[in-house]
Amino acid sequence: MRLKGPDKQPVQNDVDVLNRLLTFDDGIILELGCGRAKKTRQVLKSTAVKKIIAAEVDETQHQKNLACQDLPTIEFTRFGAEKIAAWDQTFDVVMMFNSLHHVPTKLMGLALTEIHRVLKIDGFAFFSEPVFAGELNEVMRLFHDESEVRIAAFNSLQHAVEHKLFQLEEEIFFKQIICFANFSQFENHVMNATFAAHRLTPELHEKVRNKFERFRSSQGYVFEVPHRVDLLRRN
Repeated sequence: MRLKGPDKQPVQNDVDVLNRLLTFDDGIILELGCGRAKKTRQVLKSTAVKKIIAAEVDETQHQKNLACQDLPTIEFTRFGAEKIAAWDQTFDVVMMFNSLHHVPTKLMGLALTEIHRVLKIDGFAFFSEPVFAGELNEVMRLFHDESEVRIAAFNSLQHAVEHKLFQLEEEIFFKQIICFANFSQFENHVMNATFAAHRLTPELHEKVRNKFERFRSSQGYVFEVPHRVDLLRRN
């Protein structure tokens, strides 16, 4: 397993990678750390899965998810990856999009043990994680440096494979496009995310704004974010 991929990588969407690697049929799917359910919607729209259990630990976002009226085939629930409210061997697939590194570092190993517990034998765990590199990262690190937690997330996956909880089926590197229309959108979706609660001084806020504005283009603010997907099979 490798933390970072080659310099040249294709541009892809991680849901497209998921669909290429797995077929869902009538499987039972769990998504951990669903956030605003953006990826949940994409998976539901682009696959044959009929129902997704989507878990979010943040209470504010969970209440917003429960208020959604257009997602009857998604069951929103509230728990963290380190304490999954489900019976043993319940799910065919467990998915985490950009969320493993948000699990407290000391609990990452426990989270993977829980994922192993609730997966059926030969079930799959799909992890999509941003790599600590790229231009968006240069903006983010001004107020939220995730270098250590992203390394810890990778190390936890590697440890789980080395200790035979899972076997590595695929490891794929690519760049994913993230677009913002303006700084306000970046501020609302990233800087003011309910799970993070970043508190910036006026001086730092202006520094972040100035850095962000350097990436303005005719298409808005477009960033290529290096990603890594690890597809693990439960032993």
